[in-house]
Amino acid sequence: MAAPRRLVSSAFRSSSPSLRDHTLRLMTTSPAPPSHADHQHEYSKPSDFIGSWKSSKNPKSAEKRLGRLRIEYAKQVRELRKEYIHEMELQRLEKLRKDEANREAISRAKEERKAAKAAMAEAKAAERKVFEEEFRQTLLKERADKLEYWRLKQKEWEAKKQEKKELIRRQSSLWIDEKDQEKVYLEAIVNGHSLS
Repeated sequence: MAAPRRLVSSAFRSSSPSLRDHTLRLMTTSPAPPSHADHQHEYSKPSDFIGSWKSSKNPKSAEKRLGRLRIEYAKQVRELRKEYIHEMELQRLEKLRKDEANREAISRAKEERKAAKAAMAEAKAAERKVFEEEFRQTLLKERADKLEYWRLKQKEWEAKKQEKKELIRRQSSLWIDEKDQEKVYLEAIVNGHSLS
């Protein structure tokens, strides 16, 4: 046994400290105290029957005493069982109460989440409605601007057309018949003024 211990101790000296600590923790014989060790358990009182028997010389009286002890012991066991059943029922009711409270808390939290979600959806819908209304107003304004611009261009085009017609009408009053054309040309050349 000494040889393996020397091997283990030499292996510990040569290995890294963290590996050595880990291995020592694995090889230790005292387990870590469980997390429920803080819970104080209430033990029942020591039984009066233990050490209460005193031998008797008369077997009949001993048998009677033993019978009474058995009856008393059976009574105490019945009482203990009743207490145990009562405690278990109380624990069951407590667990049911806690479960119900937990279910109610979960239900309340779910309702709050649902209400928050609905409020958020409502806020987003209102925001979207405002955005769509602004977008619609912008489109209407752009459409009105385009229509106004188109009307202005139409008026300008109509004015230019009218101006052109007027110019042609004025110029047409100056037109010369073909038979008088040569005469007008000759006068223009002689006098030196333009035809218009």
